[in-house]
Amino acid sequence: MTTTASRPEVLRYTAFSTDPAGGNPAGVVLDARALDDGEMLAVAADLGYSESAFLTGPPEGLDAPEGLDGPEGRTYRIRYFSPKAEVPFCGHATVAAAVALAERLGPGPLLFATQAGPVPVDVTAEDDGTVRATLTSVEPYVEEVADADLAEALAALDWPAADLDPAFPPRIAYAGARHLVLAAATRARLADLAYDFARLEALMHRLDLTTVQLVWRESPTLFHVRDPFPVGGVVEDPATGAAAAAFGGYARELGLVPEDAVLTLRQGEDLGRPGELTVALRAGDPRVRVSGAGVRIG
Repeated sequence: MTTTASRPEVLRYTAFSTDPAGGNPAGVVLDARALDDGEMLAVAADLGYSESAFLTGPPEGLDAPEGLDGPEGRTYRIRYFSPKAEVPFCGHATVAAAVALAERLGPGPLLFATQAGPVPVDVTAEDDGTVRATLTSVEPYVEEVADADLAEALAALDWPAADLDPAFPPRIAYAGARHLVLAAATRARLADLAYDFARLEALMHRLDLTTVQLVWRESPTLFHVRDPFPVGGVVEDPATGAAAAAFGGYARELGLVPEDAVLTLRQGEDLGRPGELTVALRAGDPRVRVSGAGVRIG
């Protein structure tokens, strides 16, 4: 058991914003090798952020996706904890950890070994000092959602079925973690979010969901999104990179956007923590790229 005095430093970064008061905050422990599962969970719970990232040393025998080599000395095993449980993959905490590493190692490529698979990240520094990280997801998939499960989700959200956008069929989408995608017909419907926490949490546990990805399409490539996250002990996630990757795969799979496309997702506005996520799709490559800025808090 690690003593309080010997606990590693816990850094705080926000992802998908250049403003520490925007985006989604995450805890980052750059050397968590001395922490066991319970201690990592305790750190995450103490912070209260939707997720925190813990780097537990270089992995052994990690193979990067084809065409993406693991950079020497910049490859790490990473784990993610919400205040209530470990999650297999977290986009905003990946961006936060990548920015924290880049501030110490310099910009460039990184490779993270996650429970969902290897996730390459490229970090760049812009002329104005902004640090941006672009993660490449594991291969996504989309699956149907049963009518009874959809009805239960809508009941928990208190959303009438008539308030859904018929152009965006409800689906479960995956790109490292599973998310139920539901599209609102209006911005007002998306803004009005007051759901039954326990009821939605129970459904999400049964379907092995990380968040519910609620979206509204403003234009062909601009979306507003919100992500209830009761299974993590958080009412709403302010900016959700894993869900953004899953949504990119969903939108392409269903032909809602071109195979080559750059989408902008705006999230956190309804929480007073605005952030922006860029989702890039490439024809012939099933993986989804999600990018955003990151900055240290305090």
